[in-house]
Amino acid sequence: MDDTKDITRDFGVLYHPVSALVVYQTKGMDKETYVEHFDMDRNGNPVNAHTLTVREANHLVKALQAKAEKGQAFLKSKGILPATILHIDPSEKGSVLWYTKAQSRPLYFTQSLGITNGKASVPPMLWHATKNSLSVYALATGRRPTESTPLYHAPFFNVYKNGNVCMGTVTIDIKNVASVQDFTRAWETYFFKSYFSHLMGNHNPVKGNCVSLWKKLIGTNEPFPKGMLKKNNRTLKNLL
Repeated sequence: MDDTKDITRDFGVLYHPVSALVVYQTKGMDKETYVEHFDMDRNGNPVNAHTLTVREANHLVKALQAKAEKGQAFLKSKGILPATILHIDPSEKGSVLWYTKAQSRPLYFTQSLGITNGKASVPPMLWHATKNSLSVYALATGRRPTESTPLYHAPFFNVYKNGNVCMGTVTIDIKNVASVQDFTRAWETYFFKSYFSHLMGNHNPVKGNCVSLWKKLIGTNEPFPKGMLKKNNRTLKNLL
């Protein structure tokens, strides 16, 4: 019995060899270099050896430049940098730290909480995100934060005590070429369009009952009661 199993479909994206370069170099003080280009046949074997042409070299340069520029485009600004941006790490695994003022946002809740979906006022917030993760905090005022600005627990469900957000089944798709404006806008949309469902562990992010708080605020123009915010004994500097 043949027990072999085709597992190639489990590999993800497969890349097939189409060409190869071999670099030759002479010995001695004045080294001379010669580059040979090979095509690949259908079995991945090198064939058709020939000197690397100028046209082939230009294609290689363009491919390398495109890859480099793609990485450099991540978190670049579209024009003047927004005043709400506090810190940017533009590396491939970079992050952004920004803040938003008090605002009214549509909020969504699972049925188990017994809170009606609708618009409500949310406090000023501090956001810290990478391409794959988000942390949020509340601020006492809408003024631009400094390193010494104290942070408060974000008064929402689905947020851990350390500020990390549980996004549940939300599909996060932050592009490698996202501008800083697109990046921050996307994360704010992901956060507010996700369904709030539960408190994380024994962490209650507000002074009082979180369910009662949002039941009272939904569908009103009442500003968020800052007296309900709880300090988390950290400052903005702890996030840098």
